[in-house]
Amino acid sequence: MAATSITAPTARTLTPEQNGFRYGVMTSVVLCVYTLAAALLGFFSRIEAGSLDVLILITGSVLAIRYLHQLRGNQMPYLGGYGTGIITAMVASVILGLFFIILTAIMPHSLDLTQVENLFGFDLSVVVAFLAIILLGTMTGVITSLVAMQYYKADTVDPLKAMER
Repeated sequence: MAATSITAPTARTLTPEQNGFRYGVMTSVVLCVYTLAAALLGFFSRIEAGSLDVLILITGSVLAIRYLHQLRGNQMPYLGGYGTGIITAMVASVILGLFFIILTAIMPHSLDLTQVENLFGFDLSVVVAFLAIILLGTMTGVITSLVAMQYYKADTVDPLKAMER
């Protein structure tokens, strides 16, 4: 019987999509833990508490791009790195939005949306909040990835070689 070994992904086996999904799940775990802690400790209703969510998303996207860059070095295509950051933020945002819906059903009084109601002038439903979480998270990933890829992009660009990957 042959022994199986679990190896780390190599530059050839890890796609930007797989990397983005993996880091998106890890980022969403951190976001869900933070949201749960904010709800239990009673500071979820403060608008400032959401700024840490954005910082967590930015960190997750940059770490995903950085990991892909470490694997591929100067062979990482620009759009591959850009896509992995966007996918990371999108996956994390969708999972956080679903967690928010579940948390709202379990603890409706802890997740007070009256600040948002006062800010926008109308009642914010859970579905609209879910969509807002996804939109904010995805747009954060788009902007962060665009900025991060200016740092991590390859110095020499050969369009024909980039299309081969």
